Amino acid sequence: MTVALMWEARAADGRGEELLAWVRRQRLAASPVRRESFRAPQDRVLVITWWDASYDAELPELPDPDAELVTRAVHRWRFESVADG
Repeated sequence: MTVALMWEARAADGRGEELLAWVRRQRLAASPVRRESFRAPQDRVLVITWWDASYDAELPELPDPDAELVTRAVHRWRFESVADG
């Protein structure tokens, strides 16, 4: 089964590039199958990691950045892959 973990944060005003650089420096305790980082308007940063694991598996997640770097708490979601059809 494939599980995707999503991590999303909104940077403090004008600090989007700093948040993106911070995310790129973060290392996980294990390596996912795939990892991608995205940015969006309003200085939002999204990271998706894909894992070959069960939905309820214990998986490493990105930490929270320092409070002054973001405008609100980090949002996290977990999804499992389903067959198209």
